[in-house]
Amino acid sequence: MSDPQATPLTPATPTVAPGAAVSSKAPLLREHHRKLNGTSIRRISRHMRSIRMVLQTMLFLAIIYTVTIGKPLLIPLLLAGFIGLGLNPIVSLGARLGVPRWLSACVVMLALGTAVGAGTSMVAPAALNWFHQTPEAMRQLAPKIKPMTQQLEAASRATQNLVGGNPRAGQPAAPVAVFSSWDVITGAPKVMASVLTVVLLVFFFLIYGDELLRRAVEVSPTFAQKRHTVSIVRSIQSEVSRYLLTTMAINAGLGLVTAAMLYGYGVPDPLLWGTVAMLFNFVPYVGAITTTVVLCLVGLLHFNDAGTALLPALSFAAITAIEGNVITPMIQGRRMRLSPVAILLWLLIWGWLWGIPGALLAVPMLTSAKLVAARLRGWEWFAMMVVR
Repeated sequence: MSDPQATPLTPATPTVAPGAAVSSKAPLLREHHRKLNGTSIRRISRHMRSIRMVLQTMLFLAIIYTVTIGKPLLIPLLLAGFIGLGLNPIVSLGARLGVPRWLSACVVMLALGTAVGAGTSMVAPAALNWFHQTPEAMRQLAPKIKPMTQQLEAASRATQNLVGGNPRAGQPAAPVAVFSSWDVITGAPKVMASVLTVVLLVFFFLIYGDELLRRAVEVSPTFAQKRHTVSIVRSIQSEVSRYLLTTMAINAGLGLVTAAMLYGYGVPDPLLWGTVAMLFNFVPYVGAITTTVVLCLVGLLHFNDAGTALLPALSFAAITAIEGNVITPMIQGRRMRLSPVAILLWLLIWGWLWGIPGALLAVPMLTSAKLVAARLRGWEWFAMMVVR
């Protein structure tokens, strides 16, 4: 029987937990937060890249300024360092044979000084003679190049007439270069001090080079860094030494061949111009072009016929072409072949910063930078860019 007091049945209503609505929106909130975090991270990364670029630019400008200001100190150090690297294999060979490093260094420096002194004494009289005869030589050269200068002047006048105006009007007189023996005398003490500084630095580098390497290894904190430091320094020592010795031998051979060629043509003072060719060839491309121009002027001074006068310069151009494209790549190998574009840019940069010493040191510095960059993580691209 049914209970009359029983309550009527009502349909059951679903019950919703309080956190159910929040939990249904949680994926959307997480996705929103993820997008916000990603946007913030990208914005911070862009700001960090901008700050890093500004700091790198400021560091680069500071290095350029320091290199320019420190020119009187850095040039002797680098020159002595490269000469020391070139002569270090001889001293190391003596040390392996049981000869003390200081004795080997003394013998090497004495032999080098004797060779340089003998060469200087052989070419100095001819160089002084040409120095004193330069004004007279220029007066003799003027009639021979007058036809060419007349054509250039005619072209210049025609251009001035086209643009309007008198070609002579408003042009200041060209300054006269004044250079006397007194300038050489007054500059001699400074040159002698620089030479003595380089000689002393080379001597001490040859004696204490290995000691400096040991100190550099001791500073490195871990064994891996010590081994990496030794690898970099040893590779620079061996490869730069080989490069410098090979380059000196090639340039000396070029100087001898040039002197023999000029002697065959009957050009006066062939040994002087062979020495000029040897020294200028340390500056790639620019040195060969400069020597060719110098030999062209010397030929015009010595010979009356234009074809005969240009023959020494053309012969030297052919010799340097064979040396630069056949002999040097065959001896030095592909690893030490640098890109011509990189060499020219490097010459422009260091010639602008340091002048003639910078042009002479540019290629050894580029070679050393390539060797170091090839062994540093993150700098392999530089080594790949400068290699041909």
